[in-house]
Amino acid sequence: MTRLRLGVLVSGRGSNLQALIDAAADPAFPAEMAIVVSNVADAPALDRARQAGIATCTLPHRDFASRADFDAAVDRALAEAGVGLVCLAGFMRLLTPGFVDRWHDRMVNIHPSLLPAFKGLHPQQQALDAGVRVSGCTVHFVRNAMDAGPIIVQAVVAVLPHDSADILADRILAAEHAAYPLAVRLIAEGRVRVEAERVVVEGADWSAGPLLLPRT
Repeated sequence: MTRLRLGVLVSGRGSNLQALIDAAADPAFPAEMAIVVSNVADAPALDRARQAGIATCTLPHRDFASRADFDAAVDRALAEAGVGLVCLAGFMRLLTPGFVDRWHDRMVNIHPSLLPAFKGLHPQQQALDAGVRVSGCTVHFVRNAMDAGPIIVQAVVAVLPHDSADILADRILAAEHAAYPLAVRLIAEGRVRVEAERVVVEGADWSAGPLLLPRT
């Protein structure tokens, strides 16, 4: 089996990176970790990668004269590692349109809301302020608009009456750790295609019934 080579871009603690590392540790998983790239030299995510024996690359963005120069360096690192799919995992940099276009349908992101709802910063607080009954996370292909692109996988969690933004964020994060490896697996298995900016997943099971909250 030829495994899809992953390049993961990180800036922080790397909990979603760890979920991908754990998934890829199974030889039956159809993707492998090729490189982890960070714009933050002391990002804890880099330690996670090193402990797993994964190649790392640190590219502090302030060392570059422009966003385009920084993105070109990231692109070179990914290409040299033979990356087939880029995974954004808490990467706190806006990527240039040229970079996004180069990795069209080969770059994915995870966002802690049920997109297209609650884009941008603090989506958990946005969900609480809106009074929604459910929230969750979304794995999507990256496009040039923020938190936009064809949706691959979504996971739903309940919003409970006494949730704070931090408590809801923790519940969503647990769902992220399942959703991200699932999305990568579907892509690596060749089961995902984009038609008119919507994702079609071959062999998906859509038989689950509705989730109704609150239950009575």
